[in-house]
Amino acid sequence: MKVVHIAQAGRRFTALLDQQGLLRDASALLSAFSGVPYSDGWFACLGSAPIGSLPVVDGPVRYLPCVQSVGKFIGIGLNYRDHAAEAGLTIPKQPIVFGKWTSSIAGAHDPIVLPPGSTHTDWEVELGVVIGKSGRAIPVEQALDHVAGYCVVNDITERHWQGLDGGQWALAKGADSFGPIGPWLVSRDEIADPNALALWLEVDGVRHQNGHTAEMIFPVPELIAYLSRFMTLEPGDVIATGTPAGVGMGHKPSAVYLKPGQIVRLGVEGLGVQEHRVEQG
Repeated sequence: MKVVHIAQAGRRFTALLDQQGLLRDASALLSAFSGVPYSDGWFACLGSAPIGSLPVVDGPVRYLPCVQSVGKFIGIGLNYRDHAAEAGLTIPKQPIVFGKWTSSIAGAHDPIVLPPGSTHTDWEVELGVVIGKSGRAIPVEQALDHVAGYCVVNDITERHWQGLDGGQWALAKGADSFGPIGPWLVSRDEIADPNALALWLEVDGVRHQNGHTAEMIFPVPELIAYLSRFMTLEPGDVIATGTPAGVGMGHKPSAVYLKPGQIVRLGVEGLGVQEHRVEQG
C-alpha cells in the first residue's frame, strides 16, 4: 500500500496510489477511525475497501509530508562506509544519532530554502523508516514488526554550521525545509528487505549519489533495536538511516553546494521520487 497525504483546493486528506499511478481519495475510509495513525489497524482501515472503488483525485495536488504529526525525527550519521571514507572519518563503532527539528519537515516537491547566511548547503538521500508500533528495548529479530513503512528522506545539511564553525549538527540539519519526506509512505509488506534497495540523487540532471542500502554499517533492524534502548519508539516517528557517498562535501577536486535555481531529484527503489527547486530564503 502506498499512502499519501495531499492538499487540494484548501482541503487536506489521505489518498492511496493505485497500480496505474492514480491517486484515490481514502478520506471516507478513515472518517470513523479512532485508533493510532500508522498502526496496523490504521492500514487495515485503509485496506477495508477495494482501491478501485475509491474516487479518483483529479487535478493538481500538493504532496504533503507522507507522515503527519511526526513525533520524533531521528537521524543516523555516517552509516555507509563509502560516505565515512569520503568525509575522511573512521567507521563508527555504534550508530551516530542526532535529532532533526520537526519544523524542518517538508513535502516531496516543496522547495529547498537556503537560510540566510548559508553557503555550504548539501544533500543526502536516505531511506526513511516510519514506526508503526510502540516499543522499548526491542529485540533485533522483532524490530521490523514495529515498522509501519518506508519513505524517501533528504537529510539536507548546512556543512559550515555542522563543523567548520565548531559543530552544531542539530542547527545544521534543522532549518525549515531541510527534511523533505515522501512522496509516499509504502507499507512494510511491500518491502521484503529494507536493506536491499537502491537509492540515488541528482542535481540539475547530474548523478551525484548512486548507492544501495545493503552497504549500511548498521542495518535497519539493528538501528531500531539500538534506538529503542534509549527511547520509546512510537507510531509516526521517522528514522533517517544515513546516506551513501556522493554528497557535495565529498566532491573532488573541490566541494560543491546547492545554489538558488538548481533542481534536486532523488529516489529510493520502490518508494518514489522527490524533486525540489532550490530557493534563497
